[in-house]
Amino acid sequence: MNIYTSLIRTGVPAVAGWLIAVALRYGIHLDEAVVTSLLTPVAIFVYYTVFRFAEVRLSPRFGWLLGYARPPKKEPSSLT
Repeated sequence: MNIYTSLIRTGVPAVAGWLIAVALRYGIHLDEAVVTSLLTPVAIFVYYTVFRFAEVRLSPRFGWLLGYARPPKKEPSSLT
């Protein structure tokens, strides 16, 4: 597996999820730490799910919204 690709494809949705959670936080009157800890993983999961589905079902171009245009591929292991 290409580590660089997998890190980018995890990091970009994490940042997008954080930005969505920050945007939502201003409309909800809860403690900032509680809102962030609740919404960040949910937003990350939703963002990744939507664009991964779109990448697979609609067009590979949606992969750019995950940080890299194509999913990571497993490389043959030399430890067999």
